[in-house]
Amino acid sequence: MGKVSYANLKLKTNKEVKVFNFMEQEIEVLQYLSAKEKEELIKIVCDKAMENGIYNPFKIDLHFQLQLVYAYSNLSFTDKQKEDEYKIYDALKSNGFFEEFYGAINENEYSELFDHINNLCEMNMEANNGMNAMLKILTQDLPANAQDAADIMGQFNMEDYQAVIDFAQAANGGRPIE
Repeated sequence: MGKVSYANLKLKTNKEVKVFNFMEQEIEVLQYLSAKEKEELIKIVCDKAMENGIYNPFKIDLHFQLQLVYAYSNLSFTDKQKEDEYKIYDALKSNGFFEEFYGAINENEYSELFDHINNLCEMNMEANNGMNAMLKILTQDLPANAQDAADIMGQFNMEDYQAVIDFAQAANGGRPIE
C-alpha cells in the first residue's frame, strides 16, 4: 500500500459560519470548534456544574448553553458581565436568543459536546463515589478495626506464639520458618 503524505491533502480546519439576525444584530455561529477548544469547553462546564461533590443538572445545562455561546458565536461579553452568568443566561433565554442560536449551530457539534459532557460528569461521579467509599473506610471503619486489633494484641500471649513457632519449625524438619 502506498503512503499518502498528509501535507499533500492540503486540509484546512472548517471555518464555516452560519449567520442569524437577533435584535437587529448579525450573530455569527461557527460550524466547527477545534478539539482543543472543545476539550476546554467540556472541562469548564463540568467544573462549574460541580456543587458539594455532585453535579447539579441545572448548572450543567446553564453553563453548557453559555459556553456554547462564548465559544461558537461572535457575541462578546466583558469580564464584568461574565461575573454574573445567571444574569446573562436569564437575558439570553428570556429574549429567545437560544432558540435562534440552536437553529444556527451545527447539530453534530452540539450532540458530540452534549454526550461528552454527560459522559465525563457520569465518570467523575462514579470515581468520586469510589473515592468516597474508600474515605469512609479510612475514617469510619479503620478506627473501629484498629480497636479490634488492639484488643487482640492485648490478649496476645508470647508463650503461645512461641509454642506455635516451635511446632511449625518441627513440622518443617527443624528448619526456621520465614
